[in-house]
Amino acid sequence: MASQIRTADCNAREAGRRLRSARAYLEAAELILVDDREEFAGVAAGNAVLAGIAATDAICCKGLRKCFRGDDHRQAAELLETASHDGPKLKKVLLRLLDLKDAAHYGFGDFSKANARKAVKLARELVSSADVLFQR
Repeated sequence: MASQIRTADCNAREAGRRLRSARAYLEAAELILVDDREEFAGVAAGNAVLAGIAATDAICCKGLRKCFRGDDHRQAAELLETASHDGPKLKKVLLRLLDLKDAAHYGFGDFSKANARKAVKLARELVSSADVLFQR
């Protein structure tokens, strides 16, 4: 039996707050990415993941009046898929970003600058989609 997705109710104000957080995490990721120190690639990716998760919350709050509240953010992707007209595409973006999170946070090898740039790009796509949704 598939596990049920845990959610919490949210409103437009909370959605806006999550979007502002998403923008801040993305800005931090972009600033960190400029640093050439090898160990900063994973840190930039970590902030990019936080931006993507916050953007996902904002999109879900705005579109569904609920957001994911569980441990496995892959389930958040299922919720995101239903939250807007481009939800299926955004689900794929979030899942790709979460794949990079695992490597950045839990891997023992070096996390490349190229992967950090990918993470920031994916997060930027989620935050941009949230921005567009809020402009409607």
